[in-house]
Amino acid sequence: MSPASTGASTVVGAAASVPAPDSRMTPGGPGYRRMSLALFLAGVATFALLYSTQALLPLISGEFGVAASDASWTVAAATGGLALFVLPMSALSERFGRRTVMTASLAVAVTVGLLVPFAPSLGVLVVLRALQGAALAGLPASATAYLAEEVSPKALVTAIGLFVAGNSVGGMSGRVITGWVAQEWGWRVAVGIIGVLAVACAVAFRALLPAPRHFAAGSLRPRVLARTVRDHLSDPLLCRLYAIGALFMTVFGGVYTVIGYRLTEAPFSLPQGVIGSIFLVYLVGTVSASTAGRLVGRLGRRGALYAGGGTTAAGLLLSLAGSLPLVLLGLVLITAGFFAGHAVASSAVSKTAAHGRAQASALYQSAYYIGSSAGSTAGALAFHAGGWAGTVGVGLLAVAGVVTITVFGTRAARLQRRLTPAA
Repeated sequence: MSPASTGASTVVGAAASVPAPDSRMTPGGPGYRRMSLALFLAGVATFALLYSTQALLPLISGEFGVAASDASWTVAAATGGLALFVLPMSALSERFGRRTVMTASLAVAVTVGLLVPFAPSLGVLVVLRALQGAALAGLPASATAYLAEEVSPKALVTAIGLFVAGNSVGGMSGRVITGWVAQEWGWRVAVGIIGVLAVACAVAFRALLPAPRHFAAGSLRPRVLARTVRDHLSDPLLCRLYAIGALFMTVFGGVYTVIGYRLTEAPFSLPQGVIGSIFLVYLVGTVSASTAGRLVGRLGRRGALYAGGGTTAAGLLLSLAGSLPLVLLGLVLITAGFFAGHAVASSAVSKTAAHGRAQASALYQSAYYIGSSAGSTAGALAFHAGGWAGTVGVGLLAVAGVVTITVFGTRAARLQRRLTPAA
């Protein structure tokens, strides 16, 4: 059966030119360190740019005279733009190559990032952020597809965990830097510095990333793409993983969009620089994401998802306390649970997809960032209506969804084992 008839990408060129799977990169092998550092830096740039305004929302609200729910659109527009364009960008990566698309995406995103500080109004700022998110759409799906093709299957969870760890470092450094810079010079200078940092990451990424050895160019025909997407959306396991990614990100997006507003109010009344430093808890996410492979090894995929969901829920409940140390501990648990769950779910997508891995990853990323946009907006609206308890309520509902889906998957797997005759 031809690739087109199965929904897989149509291969251009002789199959014999593609190296054997055992030549894929492994930890300690040739090119692995360069690849890991390159994608780590890409993750840093992606999250630093994508969430560059999140810690600055109270200042943006003050300058433009808008409520938290309005200012939150500077975050939701960026993640929404990424969610809408990640699938088309993944199709381009199937045709023109993962490295080419990732390089072009970073180039456009950092260019827009240098324009963001000059936005004359909230409307213009939201439009620029949407464009930035659309440009960044070429990174997540292409990166996971690159890893699935170039890294040994046994090392895949660890490799994707390192990329996700780069996301956490980017999210942390962007927020910490912007917090302290904005306290002295305003939010515009702060986001400008993030743009310059992202330029440096983009240049280093392109210089370090090894050329792909296992990529086979595919077709851009819409019918082939539609068939591939339909195949993925008809896979129950993939759909569960997409929903889990979206729900985890709903929690994370809501919490970190609103936390700055909560900490500026009594009884905390923290200055902007200190609020930015709160995001140092992202380092916990770096650790939990990079060790997700070991967690899966001990608990299995569904066990790791239960652990991630339970940790996130515990953090949400703890964050309700009126004590700053307890709030910080709650953020630590939320961050650890989220990044572990995200690394497990995203790597499972790459392993599950039998073909069209870029599209499978793109659908996951689309769901993931739709969850981020929904969480940012719903979390801000809930905060406006019911304070921090409202935001926590939104998060707990999302965690309940993760647990429910995982329970359903566990039962479905048990039923499948009973129905499958022993060999």
